[in-house]
Amino acid sequence: MSAVLEPVREIDLHRRGNRERLARMVVSLFDHWQVSAPDQASLLGLSPDSRATLARYRKGEPLADNTDLLARAGHLLGIHKALRVMFPQDSDLAYRWVSTPNRRFGGRMPLETMKRGYEGILAVRRFLDFERGR
Repeated sequence: MSAVLEPVREIDLHRRGNRERLARMVVSLFDHWQVSAPDQASLLGLSPDSRATLARYRKGEPLADNTDLLARAGHLLGIHKALRVMFPQDSDLAYRWVSTPNRRFGGRMPLETMKRGYEGILAVRRFLDFERGR
């Protein structure tokens, strides 16, 4: 019996419902990572005083239809997925990894690298993708 591979459907992030689901996932991820509100804002590319925006996301409002914000959210979830694949038997380790000093990041926490902006988030994601592929 052969398996039939279905093509991966691209998710339309311009649809409000999809951005609502994405907001819930990102908020949940931040809770698991125990990321402070200012750091959440930084990771999403928002100003440090964006607590009201973060609170709206926490209440279920959709992420803004903004390319940079949606890309950041997607990469953060990609980091989470990579960690869950790397540590399938230890979800606590998968969640703690971002806040654990790592020699590959100069002894700093990967979260510190991610807070440097979009390029920092990409650097962490690329590192994890490389590690998974070894």
